[in-house]
Amino acid sequence: MDDDPQMQPVDPAMVKYLRVLVTALSATMIIGFIIIVALFVTRFTGGTDVTLPVSITLPDGTRASAFTQGSDWYAVVTQTDEILIFDRITGTLRQSIRIDN
Repeated sequence: MDDDPQMQPVDPAMVKYLRVLVTALSATMIIGFIIIVALFVTRFTGGTDVTLPVSITLPDGTRASAFTQGSDWYAVVTQTDEILIFDRITGTLRQSIRIDN
């Protein structure tokens, strides 16, 4: 067997065509990356400022497992499957919801 493969003649027009395709693909990828970075910057820099309560006073014997908040309230999910909804301004307990299994 011959270990030296025969070289096929290279068509200069095909090489030029492939070079144009690779350049176009590279330019498309660079422009797409710039657009993605610009979208991240514009979306995340204009976010609203989230203010968390300084302290939350839970009823005795209650341990928190999760926290969420709305515009004028915040809620604490306890380890005993209860949701405690507090007023954001006064910090008083508005509502208590028991989660049934």
